[in-house]
Amino acid sequence: MNCIGIIGAMEEEISRLKEKMKDVVITKKASMDFYEGTLEGKKAVVVRSGIGKVNAGMCTQILADIFHVDAVINTGIAGSLNNEVNIGDIVLSTDVLHHDMDATGFGYRKGQIPRMDAFSFEADEKLRKLAWKVCKEVNPEIDVHEGRIASGDQFISDNAVKDAIISEFGGFAVEMEGAAIGQAAYLNEIPFLIIRAISDKADGSATVDYPTFEKAAIEHSVNLTLGMIREL
Repeated sequence: MNCIGIIGAMEEEISRLKEKMKDVVITKKASMDFYEGTLEGKKAVVVRSGIGKVNAGMCTQILADIFHVDAVINTGIAGSLNNEVNIGDIVLSTDVLHHDMDATGFGYRKGQIPRMDAFSFEADEKLRKLAWKVCKEVNPEIDVHEGRIASGDQFISDNAVKDAIISEFGGFAVEMEGAAIGQAAYLNEIPFLIIRAISDKADGSATVDYPTFEKAAIEHSVNLTLGMIREL
């Protein structure tokens, strides 16, 4: 790969990655700072997109247009949608979708973007298999899962909302950027992978869980990302 794009929604999710970069050149686009340099000996661009799907989609398009990345890795945190996925675990995306897309009034299935062939956007299998192997090596104390990740512009902290998402889409994790990154990567024919460390259960306990486990979740996610870059 000539260049790898790495996106984190929050500064906490990418600060360690930026610290490890060498020969950095910073380019500012759409109020985002793109750190271009070498990471673990590989050419990479690390960027904080900001929170939410619009920011994430714009960021991915800039990585495609300006930096011509060969792959996009999105690292961050999420809430669990599956009882087998516990706080601290890692979820690797098999596919991503928009749980808050609703054009059912026009006869579309919930989550389906009108006039698009794809219902969900499939992550790159090679990246996912590599991430699985690396995660077992660098984060042996936690479990790693492969599954669907659902995205929407809302922080899920209500059991009824969580249950509705599970009923409609299944899924292993819920967050606020992955589907936009996946959609933009799909449209640009760029391989992608969404990596999510679980920080909360996406229910009434979220306000208690999130601050406690955010730091550990980010640490696991960063360890995995760095390990992947070394082997790409």
